[in-house]
Amino acid sequence: MSSIHHHYYASGHTAEGYYRLTDSVLKEISNCYVLTGGPGTGKSTFIQSVAEELKNSDHHLEYLHAPSEPGSLDGLIIRNHNVALVDEQLIKDTDIEHMKEKHFIHLSEGLDPERLSENKKTIIALTKQIQQLTEQAYQTFHASLRAHDDLEDIYISSMNFNEANLLTNELIELFYGKEDVFKAPKIEHRFLGAATPEGAKDFIQQLTQNVQKRYFIKGRAGSGKSTMLKKIATAGEQKGYDVEIYHCGFDPNSLDMIILRELGIAIFDSTAPHEYFPDRETDEIIDVYKRCITEGTDETFTDEIAEATKRYKDKMTEAISTLKDAKHARDELKAIYSKAMDYSLVNQTKDKWLSDFLQS
Repeated sequence: MSSIHHHYYASGHTAEGYYRLTDSVLKEISNCYVLTGGPGTGKSTFIQSVAEELKNSDHHLEYLHAPSEPGSLDGLIIRNHNVALVDEQLIKDTDIEHMKEKHFIHLSEGLDPERLSENKKTIIALTKQIQQLTEQAYQTFHASLRAHDDLEDIYISSMNFNEANLLTNELIELFYGKEDVFKAPKIEHRFLGAATPEGAKDFIQQLTQNVQKRYFIKGRAGSGKSTMLKKIATAGEQKGYDVEIYHCGFDPNSLDMIILRELGIAIFDSTAPHEYFPDRETDEIIDVYKRCITEGTDETFTDEIAEATKRYKDKMTEAISTLKDAKHARDELKAIYSKAMDYSLVNQTKDKWLSDFLQS
């Protein structure tokens, strides 16, 4: 078996608040190793070190990226062993009772309590500041979503729903044909991307690099892209195909991509903030604006579209800026914990975990 690497988000800062798809991501996992400890205790470094050690071996690795810390990991799934290594925040208040084994790795054992107590007031203040700023970001994302809804309403009023249904049915028949697959489908829910302190991030190119046929959906807000993806996903599930379902990192109720790896197909919303263009001969564009929206809608509602777009973008910019402020406060908090932390214990624990895993 050759190694497989998939990068995505299992959680996100959204218009619905902090949102996790952990229940789906860890659904098949039988052994979950949970890293506990405050910020700066080495949880992400632990996970990244394990990933680095295993990346050239024949494993199916899934990297769960951290929306609060671009470049950091919240988890690693070793899919071919049904093993996961995750930050405790990813499973907090989630249903993982199906797992046969949950193992807690307490990195906080490496903390010097006396050094922490010296900064107790600062720790409390920074923790409160992070919570307030993050909540403020969620409220601003929600305001941005309301502006986006206004933008959608403009295009929905000019939508040819019969044509949209016809296009969807054409794609369903093209992808699946008439035959059903007689097996229980594997359905996985993930996030396409995330709002981070550095702006919107996604892993579309990485996730689709080995997919033979890619469909780039072009259109406008409210032109039926998410609804079409939901119907394609439902049809795949009903026919017995495995479906990777990628939710919007801004509005988790909306879908941005479907991957059907058994069929070598990926279809995704290729508009801002995750706009890409075909760069392979097999890539294809699906223009839902041209197909399903009344011609001249952009021109007819120029002023209304510009006003709603500005409100949406301004609020998004404000929310990202607030996430950045929260990250600065988190960095200060991490620095306090780091000075009180004995990282040799983290390294020893990581080395033992890896040794045990490789021998299992």
